[in-house]
Amino acid sequence: MIQVTLPDGSKREFPGPVTVAEVAASIGPGLAKAAIAGKIDGKVVDTAFRIEHDSPLAIVTAKDAEGLEVIRHSTAHLLAYAVKELFPEAQVTIGPVIDNGFYYDFSYKRPFTPEDLVAIEKRMAELAAKDEPVTRRVLPRDEAVQYFKGLGENYKAEIIASIPSNEDVSLYREGGFEDLCRGPHVPSTGKLRHFKLMKVAGAYWRGDHRNEMLQRVYGTAWASKEDLQQYLTMLEEAEKRDHRRLGRELDLFHIDDVAPGVVFWHPKGWSTWQVVEQYMRQVYRDTGYQEVKGPQILDRSLWEKTGHWQNYRENMFTTESEKRDYALKPMNCPGHVLIFKSQLRSYRDLPLRYGEFGQCHRNEPSGALHGIMRVRGFTQDDGHAFVTEDQILAECVAYTSKLQEVYKDFGFTNILYKVATRPENRVGSDQLWDKAEHAVMEALRRSGVEFEISPGDGAFYGPKIEYTLKDAIGRQWQCGTMQVDFNTAERLGAEYVTETSGRAHPVMLHRAIVGSLERFIGMLIEHHAGALPAWLAPVQVAVLNITDSQADYAREVVKTLQNQGLRAELDLRNEKITYKIREHSMQKLPYILVVGDKEKAAGAVAVRARGNQDLGVMPLDAFCERIARDIRDKS
Repeated sequence: MIQVTLPDGSKREFPGPVTVAEVAASIGPGLAKAAIAGKIDGKVVDTAFRIEHDSPLAIVTAKDAEGLEVIRHSTAHLLAYAVKELFPEAQVTIGPVIDNGFYYDFSYKRPFTPEDLVAIEKRMAELAAKDEPVTRRVLPRDEAVQYFKGLGENYKAEIIASIPSNEDVSLYREGGFEDLCRGPHVPSTGKLRHFKLMKVAGAYWRGDHRNEMLQRVYGTAWASKEDLQQYLTMLEEAEKRDHRRLGRELDLFHIDDVAPGVVFWHPKGWSTWQVVEQYMRQVYRDTGYQEVKGPQILDRSLWEKTGHWQNYRENMFTTESEKRDYALKPMNCPGHVLIFKSQLRSYRDLPLRYGEFGQCHRNEPSGALHGIMRVRGFTQDDGHAFVTEDQILAECVAYTSKLQEVYKDFGFTNILYKVATRPENRVGSDQLWDKAEHAVMEALRRSGVEFEISPGDGAFYGPKIEYTLKDAIGRQWQCGTMQVDFNTAERLGAEYVTETSGRAHPVMLHRAIVGSLERFIGMLIEHHAGALPAWLAPVQVAVLNITDSQADYAREVVKTLQNQGLRAELDLRNEKITYKIREHSMQKLPYILVVGDKEKAAGAVAVRARGNQDLGVMPLDAFCERIARDIRDKS
């Protein structure tokens, strides 16, 4: 007898080996129809998988995260199936699942056109409607290599040839198409109904620019028509909010090929940068961080001690002088350790906290660069606390509390929390890891938040908390982090004198709240759709005159505002007032002040708030109080 234990604890017995599909059918016809896959001992398997010994089993449907991933992976194969039917000479390569969808890379003699994508998507729908079964078989590696060579699929044969010769490989077939894949897949193509092809782009074979340029077709797939439509609507809204477009329209910044991956900040964009930086500088002061500044270029020997030269060199910008090798720093951590160890420290000095707006450079691939979100040169609000083991918990609790305040001020109230625990390859004793993992989890519990565990995703030197923000249209941005590091201080020889006059290595807590200021400002632009709140807006108020007779009064108004620390600009152009209002409204200013003869005579201003709100005429002092309140309340 085979006993299957279901998630609710109930058990079902079968006289012999049984498939996942048969178990689902024994529970009910509705579940049998909805079943996408099964989950046994944490591993997702096909519905055709045979259970041959007592096992726990969960039936996976499209409502489950695992089911959605199976749908997306299966849709990638459906895409390849359709391409091979329409373009038999195309060769298939790889087709993984990515965030919100999938892609598949093809080798073909000419670029795919938008019309081709329409035809491919139509053919995918036709193949899905046929509801062809998806079946799996296993071949020895060498036999699989010859099989795909016989099909003319040289890329696929090359992939299989890289697998150890003593291993078997699995193939999945649907109709006339068979592909290499470890699975699992949906039981039939009829399960794939809600998908859309998005775009085609270039991608080098195996990511190497020396290889052939392939064509990467991107798509998205969802469990329901409603989910698909909601996603497409979100993409439309995201396009309107794209920080690259808004950066141009609002004259905030630009990127130039003379410095790929590095930002040219314009006066307005730099104004917002300065507000963010000064705000975070106050956070340093409020939380006991002393601001420091380390060198940009450091000797190779330091990076060898940290392990970066051996493991990260291809991502570092290097240079040479007087027969010595140097690297632009990709991170600030080693510099802060050197500041710590520049003098003898005592346990009484701990926690010792350093913060730096450190400029870092990483040699990101050109294809990965994305506006100011993914760059090669960036500045971090980087902080490091040197603590004893017993101080980890208190630091993490205080950090999470402050982080929540900061994100709220910037307009983010929906935060997701995740704890990444010890990986298989790590340094430090299990006792240390137990203490560190307990500290970061307990810190979140004391903060009153729910969190997920991400097993094995911690850094080799310690566990970490990841803080992910949800923006106004539901997108997630992994932002802040708190990392517990037992390793770096020891590797660089940092010590303190203990209570017993011995020596010990401090634990190093790596923390960043906004992270890369470039990326965070890009997030702010998209979250607020360019309409930054008054305290962040590069120009907070514009003063517009109606005729030349109010020019002097308009200048006085602007001077008064500027004397109160407001970012105000003056528009005395000889244009119709409606034109000037419209133009400044397009710049998403929080306030526009219009002054005519009546306002001049009364010492007042006519106030228009963003969103075409006419607030009427009010004394200038009253307006100053209003905008001061907006700035103070971060509203």
